[in-house]
Amino acid sequence: MISEAGTLNSSVRATRLFVLDTNVILHDARCIFSFEEHDVAIPITVLEELDRFKKGNGDIHLQARQFLRELDKLSGDVLSAKGVSLGEGLGNFRVLIGLDTDRLRKTFLADTADHRILSTTLALSELEVDRDVVLVTKDTNLRMKARATGLISQDYTTDKVKDFDTLYTGKRLISGVSSNLVSSFYEASNTVSEDIVDVIPEPISNENFIIRDGSKSVLATYSQTDHGFRRVNNSPCMGITPRNAEQVFALQALANDDVKLVTLAGRAGCGKTLLALAAALDARNRYRQILLARPIVPLSNRDLGFLPGDVEAKIDPYMQPLYDNLAVLHHENPGLKEELKKMMDDKQIEIAPLAYIRGRSLQRTFFIVDEAQNLTPHEVKTIITRAGEGTKIILTGDIQQIDHPYLDSMSNGLTYVINRMKGQEMYAHVTLERGVRSELAEVASALL
Repeated sequence: MISEAGTLNSSVRATRLFVLDTNVILHDARCIFSFEEHDVAIPITVLEELDRFKKGNGDIHLQARQFLRELDKLSGDVLSAKGVSLGEGLGNFRVLIGLDTDRLRKTFLADTADHRILSTTLALSELEVDRDVVLVTKDTNLRMKARATGLISQDYTTDKVKDFDTLYTGKRLISGVSSNLVSSFYEASNTVSEDIVDVIPEPISNENFIIRDGSKSVLATYSQTDHGFRRVNNSPCMGITPRNAEQVFALQALANDDVKLVTLAGRAGCGKTLLALAAALDARNRYRQILLARPIVPLSNRDLGFLPGDVEAKIDPYMQPLYDNLAVLHHENPGLKEELKKMMDDKQIEIAPLAYIRGRSLQRTFFIVDEAQNLTPHEVKTIITRAGEGTKIILTGDIQQIDHPYLDSMSNGLTYVINRMKGQEMYAHVTLERGVRSELAEVASALL
């Protein structure tokens, strides 16, 4: 899949020229290989901007270094104005230098990198009159400016889900079945496989079902290993009792050690983090460590400035939501308080920002990543590949509440994992729809 602009004039199949903004490269270092037979170019301003991102330990710094290494391998000793081939079946790549236009100098007040990129692209479009020149950027405002000048501009959509409404929810409602079928789930000792195949077409591994006959209902999940459906019971965990079907499904996936990756999506107050922490503590004797992490993204992306104290004191304000959920479990399990304190002192429970995870290999760890919707697909891949033998990873987040400036509900890392991993035997997902925090929180989430 390439930029949405890749669908333009598809009947003619003329090659197009895609000009990339810096943020596309920082999002995906291998983006230049995603445009099939079409040519790709970057203005020299992009290389100037990448120079600022060469040093650092963040994901964007890694992407910048990786892209520059790829470019160095491609270019050889000299990168000509005509460009260099990206490989068999792909187009050419070149760096644009010396292109400018007077059209924009009186339009924009400031001489910024964005405006230089836009000016270069506009000048290129005036030279390349026989094909489409497309500016690809993840900056919404720059796309609007480009379109205002008459340029074609699109988002980079290689890792973007096409249709949000078809995103996998992990559950289905099956109604109108026979009463005998529902009863068979309560009578079976293990799985129900034969009678229900015609009722539920094409189930996928670890998919959940609410099966109703009108007066009776049963909760079930599909096991690809057993090729059958298993009833799911509403069982409390660490004093936390599921309040709806989605929470029941979530807890059974969290408690299943054969499921190594679980994603929980839902709006604020639906219990995602609390359920994950409860399951982690319930399984504490089966894992070497419980690791809780979240990306550090201040509200409205405003830096809090310098904070006093050591590293732990600086990150505590960002980690407070995790401590709040632990406090709920303290209240429900008074005898657990001292044990939790000892576990934290012994690093059996560790709360850390995600920036500290890179390079670690996690063995027999129950790893919970909160606010995963603020991660890029590449960052999520980096996290999951940290998993060693016996490790279970939980990603929680609200895909409608994105704090990252270049991500949205269809391009963030959590959505990416849900779309790519569905159907895998070691993966389960549940979308929680009903809030359980309070009546006020539920009304505010729906109306505000």
